[in-house]
Amino acid sequence: MSTTLAPVAPERASQHERGLGPALAVIAAAQLMVMLDLTIVNIALPSIQRELDFSSTSLTWVIDAYVLVFGGLLLLGGRTGDLFGRRRMFVVGVALFTSASLAGGLASSQAWLIAARAVQGAGAAIASPTALALVATTFPDGPARHRAMAVYAGMSGAGGALGLLLGGFLVDVSTWRWVLFVNVPIGAALVAAAPFVLPRTVGRRGRLDVPGALTASGGMALLVFGLVRAPDTGWSATPTVASFAGAAALLAVFAVLEVKSSQPLLPLRFLRDRNRAGGYAVMLLLGAAMLSLIFFLTQFLQDVLHYSALTAGLAYLPLPVVIGATGLLVSRQVKRVGTRPFLTAGPLLVAGGLAWVSLLTGRSSYADVLGPLLLVGLGMGLSFVPLTLNAVTGVGAHESGLASALLNAAQQVGGSLGLAALVTVAATATRDRLKVHSGTLEQLGGARHLAVLATVGGYQDAFRAGAAGAGLAFLLALLVVRGGRPGLPAASAPALDTVHYS
Repeated sequence: MSTTLAPVAPERASQHERGLGPALAVIAAAQLMVMLDLTIVNIALPSIQRELDFSSTSLTWVIDAYVLVFGGLLLLGGRTGDLFGRRRMFVVGVALFTSASLAGGLASSQAWLIAARAVQGAGAAIASPTALALVATTFPDGPARHRAMAVYAGMSGAGGALGLLLGGFLVDVSTWRWVLFVNVPIGAALVAAAPFVLPRTVGRRGRLDVPGALTASGGMALLVFGLVRAPDTGWSATPTVASFAGAAALLAVFAVLEVKSSQPLLPLRFLRDRNRAGGYAVMLLLGAAMLSLIFFLTQFLQDVLHYSALTAGLAYLPLPVVIGATGLLVSRQVKRVGTRPFLTAGPLLVAGGLAWVSLLTGRSSYADVLGPLLLVGLGMGLSFVPLTLNAVTGVGAHESGLASALLNAAQQVGGSLGLAALVTVAATATRDRLKVHSGTLEQLGGARHLAVLATVGGYQDAFRAGAAGAGLAFLLALLVVRGGRPGLPAASAPALDTVHYS
């Protein structure tokens, strides 16, 4: 994909800049809404599980359906903006996301809710990359664009934190359904405002790599399905084996399609660069660690420590604060000392935090949770900026968006696959503990107490597995990613009036 950006004529620059405030508000609000849904539903999981009768393993699909489709279609969603116009596809993505949010809030069955979450992910996969592209096409190069990028990045970070807090508040004062309904008025306002405040961009001729998107997403969905079903059906059961075989076949077809395609969804040459491929792998593993931490810790806080949804949301507050503050400090130091020190220390601290949180028991208190949260936040804060710079350094301006989208896709796909794997670990460990201690109920305090012990034991094993994954990310950062002192990201392109393609 080759993109040439046409600069705004000087005599039109001041007129072009006058309407940038409303445009930034629309773009930022859309990104906030999309990122908010990565966490807002997490805090409502115990309530959803009780009302719709989800099992502990099937509950993961409420998160995975969104994250898997979001990550799997992210590159395709960005490409739709290139081909059909970014403003148009931004509106389509937000409208799809909003409609699916309404449908999910009305869900009366597990399948209904999971389907709505998948459609939400598809809408997010269109809206998020086109929102980022609109920053480049709307704001002139220099301070205006830098401020817009900072606001966009801030919304990405704030979405996760606000999702936990807002989700807790909504579940406490109303019902879990409002964690989805809350998107409806916001999305409707964005759809109405976008045509008036965002510039129209011209698409180009080309084609969508739909077969690539379907085989990649289908393969990952079957892999997740096999992982989630294995604790119930058995690893050697026909449905489990068939899921894994289907996943392997579809992912193999995807690789063949990408090699042969003249306009591939994932240009494999991007993965031939040692630094970039290593960075994507590190982000994939950290995405798995982060999403799994929130998934299991949320249930621990509400089901074991008996926190309300709002209190559980507030309990997470130190995490985004530390991530944000650390990321700001890293951004100021990285050009002086390079990315390598931060990129190696970050995953190691995340691994340490997950190993620490695996020591939680049924008698733990918030003091036992706070330390691991701070350590994981510090590690994530050290990692995000270097990983982003590692992805875009040395990439031409016309490919920097793809490089960033691949990094985002690695985070979402890693989160989905990692969550499925660790839910399997937790479910298997819980089941095994129940079998071992089933004859000693009286000594352990009865069936209810045994269930708590077994469940917490499952969480402990999942956190240990997450720590091992983060440890692998550390080794990759240490041995594969060379790092260095990055130059200015290649994404700084001239401001746009119209987008031309060649």
